[in-house]
Amino acid sequence: MYGPKDHGWIEVIVGPMYSGKSEELIRRIRRAKIARQKVQVFKPEIDNRYSIDDIVSHCGEKEGAIAIKNSEEILEFLKKDIDVIAVDEVQFFNENIINILTKISNGGKRVICAGLDMDFRGEPFGSVPKLMAIAEFVDKLQAICMCCGNPATRTQRLIDGKPANYNESVILIGAKESYEARCRKCHCVPKDEV
Repeated sequence: MYGPKDHGWIEVIVGPMYSGKSEELIRRIRRAKIARQKVQVFKPEIDNRYSIDDIVSHCGEKEGAIAIKNSEEILEFLKKDIDVIAVDEVQFFNENIINILTKISNGGKRVICAGLDMDFRGEPFGSVPKLMAIAEFVDKLQAICMCCGNPATRTQRLIDGKPANYNESVILIGAKESYEARCRKCHCVPKDEV
């Protein structure tokens, strides 16, 4: 990925679960390090599925990270001589993540973030759509539908093997036991009748 040479920018990697978002983020981090750029990586503390202080892809690739409770902590931990800032699972941060990442990129840094663009309902997830709108580069990845094999753009939440109801909490940390990648046709979110 080549970007502007005289100012910072924002890159956003989105898609459903199992589309390779963290894997792509790790690839970009490693390429920046090969280029002798100084990189700092952040992740939400809430995401402790595979590791407390690493970002980890579903295929087992990992890269060290600082686990933070809220987006404001990025500015507290940010070192001055950093060239690249990477943020995984960006959907779990509050709306202020947009201001923070904008400030960092306006300061001449390359910002790379990865996260879900839609929640399990198939609706825009948190501040990610706004990040996509202000980013210079956006990559939307697809997974493979676990039902039919078509390209999957949605994340299906399962409870006891059945699609979760629309009224369930949006945030539930999990992996294969709770989620599948699905295409538009196979994605199902039942709603309670009122």
